[in-house]
Amino acid sequence: MLALLDNTDDEGLPEALDLLAAVDEGLVAGFARVDEDRAAALTALAGAFGGSPLAERVAEAVEKIAAGSIADEHLFALAAARIAILGAVHDALLARADAALSRTRAPWSGEPGPAAAAVNLLAGSRSWLRELAITGWRGVDHDLVSAAGQVIEATLADPELRRLAVLLDGLAAELRASSPIATLERVPVRRWADLWSRALLLAQDGGRAQRAAGAEPVTGRLLVLGADVHEHGTAVQVQVHGVLEAGGAEPRLVRASVAAAKVDTIVGPAIWGLLQGQPMLMTALAERRSVDLTDMPLLASGDLVWHDDRAKPGAPAEPFATARVLLTGALAPATAPLDRHPARIAEPVFVEGQSPIPVDTARLPACGPLTPELVGAASAVIGLLRWDAGRWTVQPIAVETTVKKKTVAVHTTDWALGPTDSKAAKAAGEAVQVLRERAGRLLRK
Repeated sequence: MLALLDNTDDEGLPEALDLLAAVDEGLVAGFARVDEDRAAALTALAGAFGGSPLAERVAEAVEKIAAGSIADEHLFALAAARIAILGAVHDALLARADAALSRTRAPWSGEPGPAAAAVNLLAGSRSWLRELAITGWRGVDHDLVSAAGQVIEATLADPELRRLAVLLDGLAAELRASSPIATLERVPVRRWADLWSRALLLAQDGGRAQRAAGAEPVTGRLLVLGADVHEHGTAVQVQVHGVLEAGGAEPRLVRASVAAAKVDTIVGPAIWGLLQGQPMLMTALAERRSVDLTDMPLLASGDLVWHDDRAKPGAPAEPFATARVLLTGALAPATAPLDRHPARIAEPVFVEGQSPIPVDTARLPACGPLTPELVGAASAVIGLLRWDAGRWTVQPIAVETTVKKKTVAVHTTDWALGPTDSKAAKAAGEAVQVLRERAGRLLRK
């Protein structure tokens, strides 16, 4: 079915994405310096929203910014327009993928999030984001980055604003590492504009972003397909994809994410040691078992709000059997409004034989036994369908391959309880030992 996805069939997507340049390039140079070409690009952006609910606000924002009058509401309109375009592209791509996979998707059911009480922190966040937009990435230096330190620290301490705080903290860290940006050879234009736009929307109107309409407690069986590992210098997240069977309802595609803080010296298989506070999930991943859930909260976005004490490893359940039997007919979840971005597409798929679209091994994590060589020799793949850099790819998270004339399955999570390979186990132990020695020296001081 993946053969129906054609990487050459753009259907106007490049033209839609080209509109983003009006904002993205403006953020590079700074909106304090809008020349004729940039003003024309902004006017074209406003024209694209003619007849839409955003038309009036975007047109006014473009006029004011081109005239040198920049207020919070004008930048907010640009950020909203940019996110709306990416959302439309996301929806078009996901509809194409659903049609190719014969996949049914649930409608979104959402409501405004609660208004945050800390309006001063939201105002401080908007102020820093406004300074970034006026100055432009090329004008950012250590002083401008440091100016956000106090508001980010205070925002991180407020649980209601944690989503915004983590986003601001991450953006500030990337800008700090790249400063002075005037000397940077290449600016990650699209990425920083994504972070800026999303942060500005979260900092508006008490942070009342759309959220799922209440979590539904589910009791049933989670059949794991595999997991994607997101690793950063200071954090790691394991996002498990699976099929949920609960209450006699039709099987549903769901995700379960667990995360932990880390330091940049903990890499590779050593990261699993950070997640042993989730023993039920780690056991199910390593031993390829189903997971019995009791009153586990499930959001409309398909995300299980993971509570390890509400889970118990069940009977052995081979993910490839689950993929072959249940994946095609499972109901896919809706996408939350602020998550509607092409880069967020990660649809579980099963491929047997030669894949009709490229298999991308660049995302393979270093914490598991899955390697590009094993992927290249695979007879079957469980992967995540993604759209990146203008094309569809499959990111493998598990493969079936032949080793010593036997068919074996290899998963990214096979070492969730610790490496079974002696060399990897030794390296993981050494990383932890080094940290313990450093901690001991600090305590003795």
